[in-house]
Amino acid sequence: MKNRYLILLAFPLLSSLCSCQVNHDRFFKLWNIDKSSALATLKEYVKDVTNKKSKNYIPVEDRIATFDMDGTFIGELYPTYFEYNLLEYRVLEDPSYKDKAPDHVKEAAQTIRDYARGVINKFPAHFDMTHAYAAAEAYSGMSLKEFDEYVKEFAKTPANGFENMLLKDSFYKPMLEVFDYLKAFDFTSYVVSGSDRYICRALVDSINIEPNRVIGMDVKIRSTDQGEKDGVDYTMGVGEDLFRTNELIIKNLKTNKVKQISQEIGKVPVLSFGNSSGDSAMHNYCMGNTQYRSEAFMLIADDTERDHANIEETNKRKAAWEEAKYNIISMKDDFKTIYGYDVKKVDFHF
Repeated sequence: MKNRYLILLAFPLLSSLCSCQVNHDRFFKLWNIDKSSALATLKEYVKDVTNKKSKNYIPVEDRIATFDMDGTFIGELYPTYFEYNLLEYRVLEDPSYKDKAPDHVKEAAQTIRDYARGVINKFPAHFDMTHAYAAAEAYSGMSLKEFDEYVKEFAKTPANGFENMLLKDSFYKPMLEVFDYLKAFDFTSYVVSGSDRYICRALVDSINIEPNRVIGMDVKIRSTDQGEKDGVDYTMGVGEDLFRTNELIIKNLKTNKVKQISQEIGKVPVLSFGNSSGDSAMHNYCMGNTQYRSEAFMLIADDTERDHANIEETNKRKAAWEEAKYNIISMKDDFKTIYGYDVKKVDFHF
């Protein structure tokens, strides 16, 4: 009994020293540890804020990290975003739908195809919203289960521009180590994406991110027999299912990300990871945390040998992110591999 009490008394001291004594490098087998200043910053940060003796200590319940998805921990150049490729397939190739698509949905899908094949070199202004409305229409009527299965089936498609990789496996492997690292130190990670919430849920299911930790673009959902009634005027019955509608609620980009974080998480993040201007508001929200020390990280696609990249655009982004005081993660310099050692970049094919 005496030994038991000694152990209990010693436990708080052991836990307060835990972070300092852990070999943090062991989590990062796929990083160039000695070269990455961003990784050094992350490790120093975690050591600091998980040390109970530090003035910057953050309680477990407030260790919130937010991650953009496309281009931050999963590829976005096949030759464009997963959700764009999915819409192109749905509208222009899927025999169950292609003859039913309204004109504005067909136009959006054709724009994606034209971009992918180099007919146009950039998307029209505000195409993110054009796509959002088209996608809401294209999947309307699918049950949530049907849509999840549809996304996962399409994700079995080989990733265009690569050998030995399916879309469902196109994660940046070093970034997955960041998730594992933060989890080991009791951080709660959320995916906060501009892509459809249910697409994100389907894709991250394989890396064990819980669906309630995924925030994304939303459409209205209705139950089987609800019809046009508002949810406050209808009581869902036993055995009814939930279906997607064509009514867009929100495109989760820029300041909308901040709104959604506030509404759904209810706390200001202390860590934020992204790769584009659509993530800057989320980063700034994190960096403006007045209660705890915080850090923001931007990943840049600067590796033309192992991934498809626009170096001119990347250099512009890097300069902007440095000016904003974000930590820069370089795919070229920081990652030993991107998608895995057996994956090879090749030309796009159509």
